[in-house]
Amino acid sequence: MILGFTITLVAVHSGHVADGLAWLLLSTIVNASRIILCRADLPGSGGYREEPPRRRSGLIARSIGGHLRLHWLLALVSGGVWALIPLLCDGYTAPETIFYLVVVCGITAGAVTHGFAYASIPICFITPPLLSVAGCLFYAGGFERTCLAATVVLYLVALVRAAKESEAMVRDASRLKHEATAMAGSIEVARARADRSAQEMGHRAVHDGLTGLLNRSGFLEQARARISSASPFCLMLFDLDGFKSVNDALGHTAGDSVLAEVARRLRSCLNDDIVVGRLGGDEFAIFYGCSGDMGPPSSLASELIATIAIPFTAFEAVRVGTSVGICVASGLDISEMLVRADAALYAAKNKGRNRYVIFDDDLRSALEMRRDVERDLARALGHDALEVWYQPIVSNGGRTLRGFEALLRWKHPRHGWIPPAELVNLAALTGLSEPLMRFVLKDACGMIQTLRVLGLADLRIAMNVSPRELAQVPVDEVVLAKLRRLDIPPSNLEIEITEEATANRPGVRERLSALSAAGVHITIDDFGVGYSSLGSLQTLRVDRVKVDRSFVSGISDSKSAQILLRAVLNLGSVMGFEALAEGVETAEELETLKELGYQAMQGYHFARPMPPREAIAWIHTFQSRLAAEAVLHPGHPVR
Repeated sequence: MILGFTITLVAVHSGHVADGLAWLLLSTIVNASRIILCRADLPGSGGYREEPPRRRSGLIARSIGGHLRLHWLLALVSGGVWALIPLLCDGYTAPETIFYLVVVCGITAGAVTHGFAYASIPICFITPPLLSVAGCLFYAGGFERTCLAATVVLYLVALVRAAKESEAMVRDASRLKHEATAMAGSIEVARARADRSAQEMGHRAVHDGLTGLLNRSGFLEQARARISSASPFCLMLFDLDGFKSVNDALGHTAGDSVLAEVARRLRSCLNDDIVVGRLGGDEFAIFYGCSGDMGPPSSLASELIATIAIPFTAFEAVRVGTSVGICVASGLDISEMLVRADAALYAAKNKGRNRYVIFDDDLRSALEMRRDVERDLARALGHDALEVWYQPIVSNGGRTLRGFEALLRWKHPRHGWIPPAELVNLAALTGLSEPLMRFVLKDACGMIQTLRVLGLADLRIAMNVSPRELAQVPVDEVVLAKLRRLDIPPSNLEIEITEEATANRPGVRERLSALSAAGVHITIDDFGVGYSSLGSLQTLRVDRVKVDRSFVSGISDSKSAQILLRAVLNLGSVMGFEALAEGVETAEELETLKELGYQAMQGYHFARPMPPREAIAWIHTFQSRLAAEAVLHPGHPVR
């Protein structure tokens, strides 16, 4: 626009007043139009927000294309105005020609330099005035003007090429920039996704997928972060009572729903600062500092027990309770607190459902004993520190010896005699079930050989095999191989199992059936306190059922116990097994059992468990006593 005013001044000065002013007006109108177009927004640029992304992109592209076409059309018009310069200098023949040529060449070069991003605009602008210059010079004629005209054409070609190359460079740079931007955006998106994935994985690593509570590792991690030696902390372990019946009766989907609801109830009753977790299966835990306003742990435990015991609306027929083990301590790590709370939970379950037990000195002593026994059991087995004692099994009111039951005994150097059930459980936990069973089997086989030497080949030795041993050890292979190696008839051995072992466990029934088929006698011990089925008694070909001592104790004064024992006796006569009453301790119990029709018996009234040597001595004493009675009472049978 400044050059336009300058050109007009030169035109007026050279006498082309009217032409100069007309050219200036026309140039101003075109320049104003171009300025307005540059300032204007893209048509429709704000009206595509509601369109789908792909369609919106196409509409914006078309809008930009139309805008650019207007620009190069106006540039072409502006170039046409500059092509009228020859009217101001007599077709580039006037003295002012050099001035006009310099201005035209300069403004065209400037247009190409300024419009390097989009070649169409500068090309449309520079082509009319430069062609006008070349045409006028060719028309004027003369060698110099012709050469100058050719130079102008060459100049035009060079400017067009420069404009196109500049546009190509800009496009390439823009493409690279957009690719870099897109790549940076993709990297940012990938990083964000990786961060989210890491967060999700971190969350899943410490949370239970079913309940949303912390899992075992997450619970222990948070508990360790909070625990301190200064103030006491409380750890509660919850184990659901009756949950197995939910899975068995309604399926695992219903069981999952119960677990999720229990988790919700626990969380709703507790403050946010209490750590709550599901440690696995149907076991939950909470951990908190006792310095707050939570009240005594016993109150909180009672409240949570009552909350969990509320019937589940979706399972009206199912009742789920919980047993709670509590450990309150300071200065202990979470692992030790878990061990103590677990011991308290075990005690709570032994006492019944829906109750809590707080870890105390008695449980501490029992825990210490269990740890010592667990530590020393392997050494005791290796050094033959364990013993097998024998308790007689009699019939005919105690006048006939039927055999012995082999009972495991161990006198610990520190804790004294260890209960056999505790030995069996610890052996299973420490992987010593098979060595322990082999130890008892070896001693029992030795006793059988001793009895055969004494001429008592018809006596049987009964040994107890726990459900865990049956499930974990190939009992049939071990027992039958031992009997074959020692040339002992299988009928001299009796395997006692609890009712729990007859449940449908993988491989257990097959092992018992193999033993029974080989001639080994099978006895159900503690009958009446478990859940044997008549089908299992028949399938396993059980030879003997031992009625639990809890029904025998005080039987003389219990009509219901007498009815039950008579029913077992009748059932045995129908199904072909012998009924034995164990735990006989008084003469009154003996007489009542004889009146009911029981022949086989066992208990302290006849003899306590004895070491092998004492058992052999007891046999001799027993035989001598019966022989003496036979002399005094010739009509009594003696065996």
